Amino acid sequence: MAKLADTALDQLFTKARTRNGWSDQPIPEPVLRELYDLVKFGPTAFNATPARFLFLTSPEAKARLAALSSGSNAAKILKAPVTVIVGYDLDFPETLDTLFPNLPGVKTWFSDPAATEIAALRNSSLQGGYFILAARALGLDVGPMSGFNNAGVDQEFFAGTNIKSNFIASIGYGTDENLFPRNPRLDFEKAAKIL
Repeated sequence: MAKLADTALDQLFTKARTRNGWSDQPIPEPVLRELYDLVKFGPTAFNATPARFLFLTSPEAKARLAALSSGSNAAKILKAPVTVIVGYDLDFPETLDTLFPNLPGVKTWFSDPAATEIAALRNSSLQGGYFILAARALGLDVGPMSGFNNAGVDQEFFAGTNIKSNFIASIGYGTDENLFPRNPRLDFEKAAKIL
């Protein structure tokens, strides 16, 4: 594989920003499907892909989520064309025989509910990272958030399932409204070691 051009790296990382303001430009359903079709290829343990994505596009659905958010997140949710609840399915082992056929019976490795939840949360978080990068790759901006009532969201949007909320992310075409200055990042020496 070849290194991506600097313009692509800028779009994905160095010039990309967490957006708080959004234009009125809608995101058509085919773009949401294309977004998921990129995300699904990101690696997870045993190809488990436990993340579940609930795309809230209607004003009513976004209002239900906004009522369960904290601080200024409600306004961001309501303004964005789409806000996504990234969840994780605790029943993901049931799909492993299909998704990871090269190790028959792998779903039996997840008989401990605590270990299953850790695996689901960890791997859905990976998929959430892929989601952010895939959205940026498609020319969308992203505003990920964790300020919301998880139990309330689970009850409101996932009642009757074994899906739990991980985080939320507004997506669309961002504006500079309420854009914070870029905050510093840790240097390599403070965050990493080579042994």
